[in-house]
Amino acid sequence: MNKTIVIIGSSNTDMVIRTPRFPARGETLIGKDFLMNAGGKGANQAVTVARLGGNAVFVCRTGNDVFGEDTVRLLTNEGINTSYIRTDSEGASGVAIITVNNAAENTIVVAPGANAQLNVLQIEEAREAISAAGYALMQLEIPLDTVTYAAKIAFESKVPIVLNPAPAATLPDELYKMISIITPNEKEATVLTGIEVTDPVSARRAARALAGKGVSVVIITMGREGALLYDGHTFTHIKAPAVKAVDTTAAGDVFNGALVVGLSEGMDLVDAVTFACQASAVSVTKRGAQKSVPYRNELAALV
Repeated sequence: MNKTIVIIGSSNTDMVIRTPRFPARGETLIGKDFLMNAGGKGANQAVTVARLGGNAVFVCRTGNDVFGEDTVRLLTNEGINTSYIRTDSEGASGVAIITVNNAAENTIVVAPGANAQLNVLQIEEAREAISAAGYALMQLEIPLDTVTYAAKIAFESKVPIVLNPAPAATLPDELYKMISIITPNEKEATVLTGIEVTDPVSARRAARALAGKGVSVVIITMGREGALLYDGHTFTHIKAPAVKAVDTTAAGDVFNGALVVGLSEGMDLVDAVTFACQASAVSVTKRGAQKSVPYRNELAALV
C-alpha cells in the first residue's frame, strides 16, 4: 500500500490567550498569558502525519510575509514535502485568534488570508501527487470549490478521501459521494445533518444520515467520550484514554492525521480510530496547536 498522504488545506499562525473564562458580549478580560505558534487545520494534520511516521505531502498557500516564511521553514524541518506550497504575492498569511479557558475549552476566530486563495490552478499543479497518493486528507478552511476539485482528482484515481468537515459548512451532494471517510465532531455533525448531536443515540442518527448521503464510513468525534464509528453496517464506540486536559486546540486535527497514518499502515478501521483517539488524548495534555502534536513514542504510555 502506498503510504504517501497528501494533505490539502490551511496554514495559520495561532495567537493564543489563556483566560479564566470566555468573555461575555462587550466584556474585556485580562488574560493569563500569551502564546504564538504555528497552526491551521491543514498544517496541524500534516505535522501529525509526519510525527507519527507517515509520508506527508502538503498543499497550501501562504502570504508573502514573515508568517509564511516561518511556516515553510517549520514544515520542511518536520520532514514534510513542501514542494506544493505556494506564496500569494498579495494576500497575508492566515492567522487565528484562540482563547483557552480554565476548563481547557477553546474558541477560535480565523482570518483566512492566503488560504482563501488556494484555488483549482494550484490543485492542478499538485494533480500528479494527489493521483499517486495512498490517501488524501482535507478540511474546510480553504474554498469549498477547491476541496471539491481536489476530491474529484483523488476520486477518479481511486485514492481514498478523508474529509474533516471543519469548520462546518453545507456540502454539495457530489462531494459526499466521493468521500471515503467523513470525521465531524458533534457540532459539525449537527450542522451537516440538522440532527442535534448530544449523546450516543443522536450521534447514531446523525451517522446514519451522513451515510445516507453516500459516505462509506462516518466517524463522529466526541472529545473525552472518544469516537463513534459507523461503517454502514455496524456501530462501534471507541473510548478515549482518560487524561488531564490542559488545551484542546488541534485535538481534532491530531485525530485526523493519526487516523490516516493508521489506515496507511494497514490498520483496520477500529484499530485506526483507537490509534487516533490515543494521539488526540496526548495532544490535549499540552498547550498549543502544532506544539501539542505528539510523536509516535509518546503514545506508548497510553497503550
